Amino acid sequence: MQVDPLNVPKPAWLDQEDVNMFDHAVRGFIEKECKPHGDRWEKSGMVDREVWNKAGDAGILVPACPEEYGGAGGDWRHDYAFHMAVAEMGVDGWGASLHNSIVAPYIWHYGSEEQKKKWLPKMVSGEYVGAIAMSEPAAGSDLQGTKTTAKRDGNGYRINGSKTFITNGGTANFIIVVAKTDPDAGHKGVSLFCIETDGLEGFRRGKLLDKVGLKGQDTAELFFDDMFVPADALLGPEEGQGFIQLMQQLPQERLQIAVQGVGMMKRALAETIAYVKERHAFGKPIIGFQNTQFKLAELKTQATIAEVFVQHCSDLLIKGELDAGTASMAKYWVSDIQCMLVDECVQLHGGYGFMNEYPIARMWRDSRVQRIYGGTNEIMKLLIARTL
Repeated sequence: MQVDPLNVPKPAWLDQEDVNMFDHAVRGFIEKECKPHGDRWEKSGMVDREVWNKAGDAGILVPACPEEYGGAGGDWRHDYAFHMAVAEMGVDGWGASLHNSIVAPYIWHYGSEEQKKKWLPKMVSGEYVGAIAMSEPAAGSDLQGTKTTAKRDGNGYRINGSKTFITNGGTANFIIVVAKTDPDAGHKGVSLFCIETDGLEGFRRGKLLDKVGLKGQDTAELFFDDMFVPADALLGPEEGQGFIQLMQQLPQERLQIAVQGVGMMKRALAETIAYVKERHAFGKPIIGFQNTQFKLAELKTQATIAEVFVQHCSDLLIKGELDAGTASMAKYWVSDIQCMLVDECVQLHGGYGFMNEYPIARMWRDSRVQRIYGGTNEIMKLLIARTL
């Protein structure tokens, strides 16, 4: 099977020896420790807990973590390589991308020195599996509508509420919880709390959610019933900083979704090109029909544009110049194109494209949520419109 059907050259920031070595390590780990278990993880609804520890031992968790806290001192280049490898190799159910690039950065950006030393080494080693609890049954993209509360109680806080659609929710033992410390202050009343869940009274996991796709991902409900956490669980020097912290980190999260989308598009194209060359109809390979050639030409063009744009956005992120509007463009446009492209690839597979034993069928199911999580694409358009 063609490894990369796009042939977009690596930009200078990505074609570096340390990044290439890391990329090789990630792909080797996935080939050995993840791909043989993919079908079983799909059926069980979660990846094996031990894969996190093995990934930590292999040095591929939280590559951008500063060296003084146990990390490799990398940056977005290494995160980019990780996300692309996971998507291209089809390990979409493993929530390590969120652990690496969304949860951990909150700690080194906003945590105290004590918090960084306490939590980051455990995230690098895989002892902690990270999650971030934003969405609620009645509050998705509207974070100001959060109902979960955190009220002062002596030398800590009592947290009450519930969260849903939480990636890694069935496994995570380190969860950043979005809660209202002042319910009457709007977005200024939002705070983030870092919760170590092992043995924590008042913390409860709900059922694993029965999703359309990403079956191997343990997405779950979480409940906080008068859950007490110490004062140093608060992220940042004071209450009310949560909304700002979230807004500052969301561009990277949205770019991550776009990178994943490009990776899946590459895999979908590679699988489809291999299939149409092998499958015959009316006495010749399906690739011999002009309709197939034209369709694949369109898809390759669109995927190439997506990869070039995502690389441009990554260059901006590395320089500290990626704004919310541009990140929103990447998230919304790439995920829309991704869903269209994968659907066209299903069509080119014919009836086999609707069979779960074919990778393209799983990609079709798994790609749809890209237009929803990380902020719906409609919210992305609102953010882009504000730049006009």
